[in-house]
Amino acid sequence: MNQEFKAKQYNFELSLSVLNHLGRNLYRNFVTVLGEAISNSWDADAKNVWIDIDKESSSFSIKDDGVGMSGEDFQGKFLKIGYSKRRDGKRLSDGKRPYIGAKGIGKLALLSCADRISIFTKTAQTDYVGGAIDNDDLDQAITDDLTPQQYELEQLDVSLAEGLMKDHQQGTIIIFQNMKEQMKNSEAYIKKILAMSFKFSLLDPAFTIHVNGKPVTIDDLSDLSGNTEFIWLINKYEDAFTSGMKNLKADPTGVVTDLPIKGFMATVVKPRDAKISMTEERASVDLFVNGRLREKNILRHIPTQRILESYLYGQIHYDSMDRKGTDPFTSSREGIVEDDGAFTELLEYLKKVLIPKILDEWDELRLSRNEEGDDENKRVSKKDRKAKAFVSEAEKEYSPASGTPQKNEVDDWLTKLRPDAQFNMAAYVDCFYSENLVRKFIENQSKPIDPKIAAKIPDYQKKEQRKLDAAYISYPIARSKSGLGYLGMEQLSEVAEGGKAPTGGGPKNPLCHYEIKYTPVRDAVGHTRLLTKPAKSELTLTLENIKGRLRKLLELVKTGP
Repeated sequence: MNQEFKAKQYNFELSLSVLNHLGRNLYRNFVTVLGEAISNSWDADAKNVWIDIDKESSSFSIKDDGVGMSGEDFQGKFLKIGYSKRRDGKRLSDGKRPYIGAKGIGKLALLSCADRISIFTKTAQTDYVGGAIDNDDLDQAITDDLTPQQYELEQLDVSLAEGLMKDHQQGTIIIFQNMKEQMKNSEAYIKKILAMSFKFSLLDPAFTIHVNGKPVTIDDLSDLSGNTEFIWLINKYEDAFTSGMKNLKADPTGVVTDLPIKGFMATVVKPRDAKISMTEERASVDLFVNGRLREKNILRHIPTQRILESYLYGQIHYDSMDRKGTDPFTSSREGIVEDDGAFTELLEYLKKVLIPKILDEWDELRLSRNEEGDDENKRVSKKDRKAKAFVSEAEKEYSPASGTPQKNEVDDWLTKLRPDAQFNMAAYVDCFYSENLVRKFIENQSKPIDPKIAAKIPDYQKKEQRKLDAAYISYPIARSKSGLGYLGMEQLSEVAEGGKAPTGGGPKNPLCHYEIKYTPVRDAVGHTRLLTKPAKSELTLTLENIKGRLRKLLELVKTGP
């Protein structure tokens, strides 16, 4: 190798104690450290970032092909904590990329996860320059209260980077030795988390992240996209991830807002599908600015305590949040300053407009597919929801096994019968309670049965017995021996109300009046016939009237011994 390292000493341009307090412990996890390095590579117009992990030696390296740094840049920019590429109002790189870095302290993340960090960097016109930082030595220098000039970065060990320097024309190489925590994350995990955290790595064909030689792509999120059921696209947003969802159960829904945002919200089939396989992470609704994850799970700021949250994930891209004269990002670079005006406006929109809209539409979509929705959504009564859930479970007992030739045909029949099954189920429960409560009321009030009505009971009993004999059934099928069990609503209404009309004539008694419309439709329900729309409406209205009258009658119930 013909690379030469000039014997130049480099120093931090910041008090070591301030450096320690400012940022060495701000970064909580390995992915955050990777994120800062990848962001620096993006800002340096790199086309590729190569992350190579060696678990056995507890070391890893990050290499890019960005513009790199000269010795002056390394000293005056990289080691100058607080130096920002945005000085003088510059917000785009020479390659016209929006800068991600803002405060110039993200590089401190590199000091947080390994005992020793070696930085090699070069431009197309210069040799490699750089230095090594030993955290034990840095700790001692801080303890000894050394000045930055007294603490010099160590000279580089060229042998560490020989393989990485091959065919490396320009850019930066960072080698981390002796990680502070054991590397437990798998390669697949890291690729998935990077795919979730760095949108530009999936969308910009001129930027690729590689992990142990394999590029991070949307395929790393195939389990999540494959289990996505419904999706809402904000301000006509589209990317390779959203357009690649093959198992959606409904067409995407468009959402339009005047807020300068784009993105998507999506729901999975089951809450467990939101868990990223091989990780402890769950997909959440995340905020991105200029392609980089800036706030994970922004719904934690506006919790709804509704079931939808366990199904929902998405990405909100709010690039204009990174605006001139304002820095909305926290010092740890892992969140947004909560009182930032643009962020507050976004949360208000989510809370008052977008989330309620999605909740209602998701509930409707789920119910249309005979799935459980939001029990707290009063648009559908709890009784009807339970009926839908019951019908859903019953359908499974009739649906042929997957792969059988009859499955599609029978499932189509079940789907067409579903609305009637749901209606009839709820209606039957109302009929059952109405008629049995009237029987209980008659017994409680010791209401006399008109002789003409009582005379018909033996005929009903004989008819039933003939059917039992024909079926060779020798046990009773009804618990009650009372003759009231053989009477329908027509006779029960007369007994409960003391006749069809009050003594002396006049309008019919209420139950008798409502029964006239009730009985024929109730009989159709009892015989499992499919009702017309007018019949359903009539039965629903009549049952409400009957329930209202019953509530009045039940106020007369005798209690006590």
